[in-house]
Amino acid sequence: MGHIALYRAWRPQSFGDMVGQQHIIQTLQNSLREQRFSHAYLFSGPRGTGKTSAAKILAKAVNCERGPSTEPCNECEACRRITAGAVMDVVEIDAASNRGVEEIRDLREKVKYAPTEVRHKVYIIDEVHMLTTEAFNALLKTLEEPPAHVMFILATTEPHRLPATIISRCQRFDFRRVSLEEQVDRLAQVCSEEKIEADRDGLEYIAKLSDGGMRDAISLLDQAASFTDGRVTYQQVLDITGGMPEEQFAKLALAVREQDVATVLTVIEQMMQEGKSADKCMESLLYFFRDLLMVKLVPDGGVMTERLTQVNTFRDIAESYGASDLFAVIDTLNRYQTEMKYATQPQTLFEVALLHIATQRSGTVSASSSAAKTGNVPVEASGIVQQLQRQVAALESKLNDALKQGVHTEGSSAASSTRERTAAAVRQNVRASVHAKKPPQFEQYVANRNSPQFQQVRGQWGQVLQRVKEVGVTIHAWLVNGEPVSILEDGLLVAFKNTIHRDTTEKPSNREVIERVLQEVLGKPYRLDTMMLKDWEVTDKPSDAPSEAFQLEQEGAEDTKGKWIDEAIQMFGEELVIIKE
Repeated sequence: MGHIALYRAWRPQSFGDMVGQQHIIQTLQNSLREQRFSHAYLFSGPRGTGKTSAAKILAKAVNCERGPSTEPCNECEACRRITAGAVMDVVEIDAASNRGVEEIRDLREKVKYAPTEVRHKVYIIDEVHMLTTEAFNALLKTLEEPPAHVMFILATTEPHRLPATIISRCQRFDFRRVSLEEQVDRLAQVCSEEKIEADRDGLEYIAKLSDGGMRDAISLLDQAASFTDGRVTYQQVLDITGGMPEEQFAKLALAVREQDVATVLTVIEQMMQEGKSADKCMESLLYFFRDLLMVKLVPDGGVMTERLTQVNTFRDIAESYGASDLFAVIDTLNRYQTEMKYATQPQTLFEVALLHIATQRSGTVSASSSAAKTGNVPVEASGIVQQLQRQVAALESKLNDALKQGVHTEGSSAASSTRERTAAAVRQNVRASVHAKKPPQFEQYVANRNSPQFQQVRGQWGQVLQRVKEVGVTIHAWLVNGEPVSILEDGLLVAFKNTIHRDTTEKPSNREVIERVLQEVLGKPYRLDTMMLKDWEVTDKPSDAPSEAFQLEQEGAEDTKGKWIDEAIQMFGEELVIIKE
């Protein structure tokens, strides 16, 4: 017979061979000893923890010719044939392939007949959560009151998908992940029996990669032994599993902490040259920073690490990070890992994630705050503060000048009224000066307001609005309030009726969309300049034109619409307001 995979050769054949499930083994052995075993069991837990193996051992224990006993003898005809899967009365069913109601109806018909080879008929239904709702309903009555010679053992990795009516009719046993120490001991035993030389570090890393599954750990050991020709080392395990050495992790973490972008990119490129995949690197790095967090927050955090084998070597790196920094790094890596699943260039996203962390770390903020405490404020921040201070001083000066004009008014109430009116006038003048700003090349715009080129562009303005509406209806709602009034070789001047429409249109994101549409429709790039329509009309009016008498006019529908939009934005915010025609 050819080579048998190690996980099959080392599959437990008795309760004593099982690893890490002592709470379940003891309960089952006690029930077998007292002849109080149940008619239905539910074994649930992660993959590779021994659910199906325990079910077959239990089937052998209740049917052993020397039993029922706490351990199957594995020597009698019944035990040997059940191990080989040659007993018709011990049936192992894959629920993923036999999930319909017809298969369960067939099972219900067969359970009525007495066993022919052993004492008990045992039905092991693996991955039972894959059964359909109708199949569960068909199984329900039989599972609750089967014949005395029948035992059901249900195995699943997802017990939450089982109906409560099924769970309530079974004795439930939850298999737990095998501890790291127990896994390493079993792997060392396998290596000893199979004549495989292995380093302790290599076995620990294999155990950590298996995520608590003993079957996965033995499979990885088998793969490593085949790759290394009987000699398993830590570095060789890294090579076959696509992992990264802890030293590379440390180098990357130090570069991120020091905001050394060049080193970050160099290490990433080195990983890619070694054939590592970006998503695997992201996963491993996430585990590494998680382990650093455990080492930092928990005094004995070394036993809680997922991938680190030499904890003390990296304790200094963990201490050099703040807890909030580690939380932020893990959060950012997790977010980018989710996006990487749908990315066409995962390596680029991996690089962006680390560059984002390196350039946005809170260390910059901490440095700024410490500098502020010592009085060493950065030059850029100092310049902004000084500019704000000058603006505040200018406004206060204007306000004081305006208040002085009302000093001679007699009476405290009259003086107060004058001050209020004067302050309101100052605020109005300030707003007017802000809103009346003109584009840099205003005089050239005035000279070209009647040029043939502008008339041609004005005729295409409807196409521009339609195209903007297709790109973004919200931007169109702001832009429709304006109208083109002049043009230059590289610029288009649009005048607006309402201030808020003009300010919103000038936002960089909105301006970019509009300028892109202008290039598409007009055939050449144009810079968008804006001003208020009332200021343009004053400029555009001839100097000898007769002045019009002031009269009140009813606001048009367009102005009313604009005011309603302004009111809605002030009340709910621009992000929550959607404008429809």
